Amino acid sequence: MKGVVLLSGGIDSSTTLAVARDMGYDTFALTILYGQRHEREVRSARDIASSMGVVEHTTIQLPNDMFRSGSLTTDEEVPEVAGAEDNIPTTYVPARNLVFLSIAVGYAEVISADAVFIGVTSVDYSGYPDCRPEFIRSFQETSRLGTKRGIEGHPIRIITPLIDMSKEEIIKLGRKLGVDYSLTWSCYRGGEKACGRCDSCRHRLKGFERSGIEDPVEYEVVR
Repeated sequence: MKGVVLLSGGIDSSTTLAVARDMGYDTFALTILYGQRHEREVRSARDIASSMGVVEHTTIQLPNDMFRSGSLTTDEEVPEVAGAEDNIPTTYVPARNLVFLSIAVGYAEVISADAVFIGVTSVDYSGYPDCRPEFIRSFQETSRLGTKRGIEGHPIRIITPLIDMSKEEIIKLGRKLGVDYSLTWSCYRGGEKACGRCDSCRHRLKGFERSGIEDPVEYEVVR
C-alpha cells in the first residue's frame, strides 16, 4: 500500500507519518511551501522524512503571495494567544487544508496511492475551520466524486489518525512509534530557538508537560 503524508515538520504531521508507516504503508511525504514567514519548519520536514525512511519526499512551491493574509504569511505580528474555536485567529491561512488536500489527492492518484494522511486535530488546536471532522468528511466525499479512482469505486481514503487526540496523547504515541521530536519544529515565528510564546509553542509545551516527556527543542522563553 502507498500513502501520501502531508508533512509540515511539526509534531502532528511527524506523528502522522509514523502512524502511516506503522499501519504498513509505503510513505510518500509531501511538503508544501505557501509563503509562510519562515522555512525552519521545512528543514524539519526534510529531517523527519529522512529519519523515517520515506520512499520519496516531494516539496511543492506555491506562489508566495497566494495566501497573503494573516500573521503566518505577512509581516503582521504573531499573537501570543491565537484564538479559540469561536474566534478564528490571525494565524488562520485561508483554505490551506482544502488546497493542500486537493494537491495531495491529485499526487496520490498519479502515484496510485491508496490514502492521504493529514495530521489535523480537533482537540488541542487553534480553532481553524479546516481541522474539524465535518470538513474532513465533506472533503472525502468531494474527493470521491472528483477523481477517476472515486468514480471507479476505489476512492483515495483521507486518514486523520490524530483528529480526536490531545497533544499529550499525540506525543506519547509518537514516542512509542519512535518519532525523534528533536527534529520537529512548531514555532510560528521561526528563528534558531522556538519563541515559547506563540500559540503553537504553548500547545506544544503543554503537551510535553502533561505527557511527562521532556521537550528536546530549545526555547527563548518557557512559561
